Amino acid sequence: MPFDYGCFQGDESSVTRRTALKLSLTGIVAANAFTAPVTSQQDSNEEWVFETGDSVQSSPTVVNETVYVGSDDNSLYAIDASTGTEKWAFETNGRVVSSPTVVDGVVFVGSLDNFVYAIDMTTGEELWKFEGNSSIKSSPTVVNGTVFVGENYNNLYALNAETGEQKWAYDTATRVESSPTVVDGTVFVGNHNDKIFAFDAETGDKLWDYRTGFYIKSSPTVVDDTVFIGSDDGSLSALNTEDGTERWVFSNAADFGPGSEIESSPTVSDGTVFVGSTNSTFYAVDAESGEEVWTFETNDGIQSSPTTVGNTVFVGSNDNNLYALDADTGTEQWVFETDGEIYSSPTVIDGTIFVGSGDGNLYAITTTNEGSSDGSRTTLGTLGHHANWEYADQELDIQLPEEQSSTDPTEAQDTQDQSSETQNNETLPWLGIGGAIATLGGAGYMLNRRRQSDD
Repeated sequence: MPFDYGCFQGDESSVTRRTALKLSLTGIVAANAFTAPVTSQQDSNEEWVFETGDSVQSSPTVVNETVYVGSDDNSLYAIDASTGTEKWAFETNGRVVSSPTVVDGVVFVGSLDNFVYAIDMTTGEELWKFEGNSSIKSSPTVVNGTVFVGENYNNLYALNAETGEQKWAYDTATRVESSPTVVDGTVFVGNHNDKIFAFDAETGDKLWDYRTGFYIKSSPTVVDDTVFIGSDDGSLSALNTEDGTERWVFSNAADFGPGSEIESSPTVSDGTVFVGSTNSTFYAVDAESGEEVWTFETNDGIQSSPTTVGNTVFVGSNDNNLYALDADTGTEQWVFETDGEIYSSPTVIDGTIFVGSGDGNLYAITTTNEGSSDGSRTTLGTLGHHANWEYADQELDIQLPEEQSSTDPTEAQDTQDQSSETQNNETLPWLGIGGAIATLGGAGYMLNRRRQSDD
């Protein structure tokens, strides 16, 4: 989940809170877990750097030797993967923190100008655009000719990938920054009302929802019959995909508090779930049992989402570094330093890592690991992907319009349940985390949230 610049800027107290939380977490690990040692070996080289006009929070997608990535300078870029040369740039009227998805020659991406765009991957020409009700941080995914994407004003949309026309919309009652994942005809996505939802991809009918203790900005990933999702209450949940029943919950915090959020989106590889936390810790968790396997400490929060290649896991940190860790032990293999926070999630193609940075650059980094991203996040096309992702073989029939026009959203379907519980829960988030805790007290606030969820 991309970080919203402007929040906590210049707030030195946030460092104190994070430090205090890390001290409070001392000793709260499973008996068989361990903290990974650091034995850094520089085994990476900068191949090239592409400079945009602002921070790069978007995660890159790499298809046909071209890197597609958004920037906070309001543009989506197409960049030659070998040379770092710009092929084209598509300008929107808002920051592009959404990560692009590429299907059959078309790039789909959201913007904070409220639009979802379909763009010709070769020419950079706009094919269609759909206007939502609010800014779009969520990254679209495309499955069976349908674009699924969330917006900051409540809705999850399903759009016709060829025309941009709305198929259905579901009003979740609060913002959807989480990016949807689609598996076996079911759409999974989180929202700011603390819930992860499962919807029928064809009809938009809600199948189930599950409530955590706070906002969900993390994007879900699915392996077999389990969906994994992080939450701002500091938990990682594993749920049954059929009915949402809880398999296990892993928590990185004794009590809720700023600095323990899991906004990083998990990836699963070889039976291990990898995910980062804003408490500066990267976790490896057993996918079957929920037991902690190992942890690795960085020097700041982790909102970047990991990717794996063979026995190596790559993840960015707000300490400006990209880390390569041994997937079995968590031992640091090498670290690559940029000049800005890394909220972007890395994508690896044939041994080259592509990742954005808060310094405004997209980096291409070569390593001795010659593989490509193989974890569940990249395979399912969540927050960046490569040409071999799960739904790469779709065929679309989109004609370049003579005149570009936008498609306006219709009202969200009125067959959904809009309970008073959901409506009431949306009043507190607008206070912000700090305001809510300061006003109500952290413990009382969380107790009230839990009581509401039980109503």
